[in-house]
Amino acid sequence: MRRPGKQGIGSHGGRVLAITMNTFTQLVRMKVFYFLVVFALIMLGSNFFDLPQHGLPETFGFSVLRAVMSWSLGAMTLFSMVLAIVATALLLPRDVEDRTLYTILAKPVPRIDYLAGKLFGVLLLLAVSLAVMDLVMLGVLQLRMSLFMGQVEAMEAAGQAAEKVARMRAELLANGPDWSLQGAVVAVFLRAAIMAVLALFISTFSTSTLFTSIVSFLVYFLGYFQADMREAFLRTTGEGLGVLERGGALLLTLVLPDFQMFNVIDAVIEGAAMPLAVLGKLAVVAGFHLLFYLLASWYVFAGKEV
Repeated sequence: MRRPGKQGIGSHGGRVLAITMNTFTQLVRMKVFYFLVVFALIMLGSNFFDLPQHGLPETFGFSVLRAVMSWSLGAMTLFSMVLAIVATALLLPRDVEDRTLYTILAKPVPRIDYLAGKLFGVLLLLAVSLAVMDLVMLGVLQLRMSLFMGQVEAMEAAGQAAEKVARMRAELLANGPDWSLQGAVVAVFLRAAIMAVLALFISTFSTSTLFTSIVSFLVYFLGYFQADMREAFLRTTGEGLGVLERGGALLLTLVLPDFQMFNVIDAVIEGAAMPLAVLGKLAVVAGFHLLFYLLASWYVFAGKEV
């Protein structure tokens, strides 16, 4: 069996870019963007209906804006995770079925180039998808804000207290689109990118698209309990923690992503600002997992007869 050291690591940017664009086109032809059509129609249609009202009339506008952001980011998370896992799980089996894989590797193209191109193609699909969703969300929020601002101006014209009107206007602006909301969208992308590379790694030793998808979703849910599992393990072992146990806890931390870190998105919905340092930390964590699992995928795929 050949391992990466014997495979050659002469990765060429032109080859990776060509495979990336080919993968992106391939995924678009699979009509994966139907997810976006459904998302856009539901989001645009929601403008014709009033969202549930909670609290006093003065706070109704704020709750609606937050509800739009919450629903939108939740939909982005759902669709991006499905896109990341299903699209990646389809790639290798489809290339084997179409015999495209044999043509590419016979050129020869280093397998690291092939895997990197496939991964970047999925990431490009995710980036474009989330960008379109983001534009729809911003459009909905802007339309809602303009309607609520019109109500505030009507209150001002009706002789409402100037202090109350100014406070409502300031609250509306504070709960509208801002850079923290865009940071939350980036966090959604980073989380989906981690799942894409995880699905790529699983697909290198899996022979079934269904198996890859199921295991990927399982890993996704386990990632939300990673920190809890690690803390429970360390508490249970206590002072008797040996080298192997400590190594196991460290390996769990490095290998299984901690998706609880991405819960900062909920804070943004509640109106909290997302510090640039937090977004940078998420980017570093995502970058580590992308590199780690891409290299792991290369190691497995280099020794696999295709």
